[in-house]
Amino acid sequence: MQEKFMKEALKEAKKAYEKEEVPVGCVIVKDGKIIARAHNLKETKYDTTKHAEILAIQKASKKLKSWRLIDCDMYVTLEPCSMCAGAIINSRIRKVYYGTSDEKTGAIGSVFNLLEDYKFNHKVEYQSGIMQEECEGILKEFFKYLRKKEK
Repeated sequence: MQEKFMKEALKEAKKAYEKEEVPVGCVIVKDGKIIARAHNLKETKYDTTKHAEILAIQKASKKLKSWRLIDCDMYVTLEPCSMCAGAIINSRIRKVYYGTSDEKTGAIGSVFNLLEDYKFNHKVEYQSGIMQEECEGILKEFFKYLRKKEK
């Protein structure tokens, strides 16, 4: 089941890649169904808050007509940053599944762990390494493409 939804998140990451955005994709699932999907749009929209996770949370909240995404799970290709981890906590997401770690800005274990190291009123479960090779691969390919393009 986890791979099924991570494949959908990877489809979103590919959409970001095609727009020359850092290829991060995200889906939010409730009762076994995808209720929101998004990909990074930071460069396209000139807005640092347009991360895949934030956009997916906004879409899911609109669909459920609630900011509380209780009983919802998030599948995201890259470990969320501190901004996104904070939004995940505040939106009451039940569990986050992510593909690969982000050693520079990851806030669920790589740099620090916002979901475990602090006392918040909501606890979010998480699991890493879902389709890690594929999630890592699209990022490596993208940055390799950018370096070639700059030459």
